[in-house]
Amino acid sequence: MRVVKRLDEWRALAEGLRRGGRTVGLVPTMGALHAGHRALIDAARRRGDAVVVTLFVNPRQFDDPADLARYPRTPAADLVLALEAGADLLVEPTAEAMWPRGDRSVTVSAGDLARRFEGRDRPGHFDGVASVVAKLFVVTGPCRAYFGEKDYQQLCVVRALAADLGFDVEVVGVPLQRDPDGLALSSRNARLSPTGRARALGLSRALAAAAAEVAPASALGERMRVVMEDAGVEVAYAEVVDPATLAPLDDAAAGPARALVAGVVEGVRLIDNGPVEVG
Repeated sequence: MRVVKRLDEWRALAEGLRRGGRTVGLVPTMGALHAGHRALIDAARRRGDAVVVTLFVNPRQFDDPADLARYPRTPAADLVLALEAGADLLVEPTAEAMWPRGDRSVTVSAGDLARRFEGRDRPGHFDGVASVVAKLFVVTGPCRAYFGEKDYQQLCVVRALAADLGFDVEVVGVPLQRDPDGLALSSRNARLSPTGRARALGLSRALAAAAAEVAPASALGERMRVVMEDAGVEVAYAEVVDPATLAPLDDAAAGPARALVAGVVEGVRLIDNGPVEVG
């Protein structure tokens, strides 16, 4: 596995892989790698891709400087996981390389999909995501890009970005990964105490309650909210939405839908989602 920090090396190596007949599989991460990230690498390898993993904590997608400062950073462990998972190239660009003009750098607007849920509660978050993903796509070049369904709204934003701006990139969604107790894998979980972790299970239990039967969207949303509150989660939202547009559904809707939940436990914001049926 090659490890590089410079964008010109990254660009040249990705182009060399394509010239050698390989399809590049891009796995963008912010580090603090865990089994969910490994699932992304595994998905790329199963398709025969040459896997390029990026490790970059993007400051432009944090609306709270304290949240950025607390974000876990485990570069040595990340190197080991990427190597063991079979990545071909690990890219660790600096903030100066990614954003040489700092706050004056061009920003990509994430559009309507970014104005709901995480975008509503974290102003500018998805513009930061869209900006960094656009740069990753430009430097990497034609590729398949792998994103986990745990960040479901982000996946929708990235798909829209690739389609609307004409990137030669196939965006691949990879199923959400959970610990045996049901908690969605997240780098933020490391900040929870044992008590906080037990409370955080309220998110996955809320989704399980909503998936247990078919009901109107408002009833499912209320059921999720009650389960989360009973578990001690400070609820940010609990909504049932159209799986493609993320538009909240009314009680006339019927068929497959997506449940989105978010909440705060011990000052840590957590998100989760899953399929449900409304009617």
